Amino acid sequence: MRGALNLLLVVLLALNLRPILTSIGPLLEPMRQSTGLGYQQAALLTALPVLCMGLVPLLQPWLRRWLSEHGGMLAGLAAIALACLWRLQLDSAWALIVSAVVAGLGVAVVQGMMPGLVNRWFPGRLAATMGLYSAALMSGGGLAAVLGPSITAYFGHWQFGLGLWALPALLAIVAWTVLRPRQDTPALAGGGGGHWFGNRRAWLLALYFGLINGGYTSMVAWLPAYHLEHGGTAQGGGELVGLMTIFQVCGALGLPLLLRRLVDRRPGLWLALLIQLAGFLGLLLAPASAMGLWVALIGLGLGACFSLSLTLTLEHLRTPGEAGSLAAFVQGVGFIVTGIVPYITGWLRDASGDFQASWTLLTCTVLAMLLVTVRFAPKGYARAIAREGRVAEAVLN
Repeated sequence: MRGALNLLLVVLLALNLRPILTSIGPLLEPMRQSTGLGYQQAALLTALPVLCMGLVPLLQPWLRRWLSEHGGMLAGLAAIALACLWRLQLDSAWALIVSAVVAGLGVAVVQGMMPGLVNRWFPGRLAATMGLYSAALMSGGGLAAVLGPSITAYFGHWQFGLGLWALPALLAIVAWTVLRPRQDTPALAGGGGGHWFGNRRAWLLALYFGLINGGYTSMVAWLPAYHLEHGGTAQGGGELVGLMTIFQVCGALGLPLLLRRLVDRRPGLWLALLIQLAGFLGLLLAPASAMGLWVALIGLGLGACFSLSLTLTLEHLRTPGEAGSLAAFVQGVGFIVTGIVPYITGWLRDASGDFQASWTLLTCTVLAMLLVTVRFAPKGYARAIAREGRVAEAVLN
């Protein structure tokens, strides 16, 4: 019974971590017409929350001194709910941007705790549970993208398409308060943080996580606009993000399950990256002929990459406290990188006049990550962390 309640909490918490990002793209045109929002400012609505998702986990070694896991989870969910409620009445570009920062801070606190929490609750089913967490996270994003235009049409204002996502956040607050385990609740982020700044393997994992997931933030930010440029509609753009999300969920759940007997995560990561590569090459070479297929391939690869890259990080260390601390660092640096990517791809769109340069950059990134994946042999996990940690300690002393 306790395990089922914990799984339910994982799902409810994860559902709240992406609507603040994915609800923007399908409603971008009415938002721009109403507020005068430019493409560079629109990029901030995605980039700033993701940067928050990076900066806050890096501060967790200090935050945990005064903020418990329970208090941090409630504060994070409350910030998401507050930002969404605020968006119900916004009418200016800068207010939208500030609401994105508030929501991003809330997501950052919740998301930073999730890998350590999953590792502590489900140590024997880590890959499968991380897959479920990733699938729920992506499902929340897909629902926001698909339903946002319909909600806007029903209420007559785009603010409702952004603001109604306060409801699942409020539900998660109630569920966490009532259903959370009462025993063995650690301080925020678990034990052992902070020392990863001097560890080269931690930096490699962080940059890998950031770049391997940079395609997601770029697709969420620009896929609806790209669809409009090819004669589509706002509803169609949201449905494309929804299609991508369906295949992300399939990738996050299916590939880890298919390869569950493998200790080595590299075959799964190589396969996921190759699937992404096929999708981006399709957008580059034949976008009009099968856009749905290319988007589905990109989603399938992105979903598997997110789940497997987090599992790869957690498996580098044996204790939940240290593994959670490493995951917080990896997500911290990684999401900063991930947040910068859509800003760069948006700048390339403005500079070149279309999205081909943006897709070219993402294709090159996938190719580079295919090569980096060679470094992550399971037998070298402990040795790489210990050796590079000793090197860093010697330098610091």
